[in-house]
Amino acid sequence: MRVPCLCALAGALLVAGCATSEGESYATAGYDFSGLDKIAVVEVTGRIHGESIKNEVANMFTMELVKKGYAVIERSQIQSLLKEQEFQASDITTNEGAALAGRVQNVPAVMVVNIPKYKEEMEMTAKLIDVEDATILWIGTGSGSTGKTLATIVGAGVGAAAGAVIAGGDSNDRVLGGVLGGVAGGVAGNALSPDQRKQVRKVIAKVCKSLPPRYSEKK
Repeated sequence: MRVPCLCALAGALLVAGCATSEGESYATAGYDFSGLDKIAVVEVTGRIHGESIKNEVANMFTMELVKKGYAVIERSQIQSLLKEQEFQASDITTNEGAALAGRVQNVPAVMVVNIPKYKEEMEMTAKLIDVEDATILWIGTGSGSTGKTLATIVGAGVGAAAGAVIAGGDSNDRVLGGVLGGVAGGVAGNALSPDQRKQVRKVIAKVCKSLPPRYSEKK
């Protein structure tokens, strides 16, 4: 029986701490961001799954863009239009594809968000792309805690394994593998939990902190 071993591992991982969110960004020198009258958040990719969660993340970026003075077209609206145009999801993962999606929407720039890591710590990158030539106007990166430790992840696996042992048979490995793969590999479901939402919002704020505002403050 492997459950006791997993329990021991979970106990050992209780010391895992929470990372402080941090971020940095870079903008094209000399670019006039005041010309961006509207931005479309076209896609959220990476270790999160489900339209609802992707829209939540996109909406958090929308809030940051609005704070900077930009008008924004939400991802959910963009996705509906792209489906009508028969765009494939893979078509907008490249700078060129995202730029093409922006031209379809008739906006000067688009934003693409990628979350390559979502375990006990998350990482994310956001790019603002010029739709005319697919150049990157601004790019921001950030990382931070997801609000869960490795012990939480293993604990979920232990519970699944225990249930499989009670049921009997050899299904415990498959159940445990599925749970660990889904929980440790990313976040999926219909919505972020309140704690996940709080942590994701913190990282996004860090990512966008140095995003140039549409209009510079006059002294």
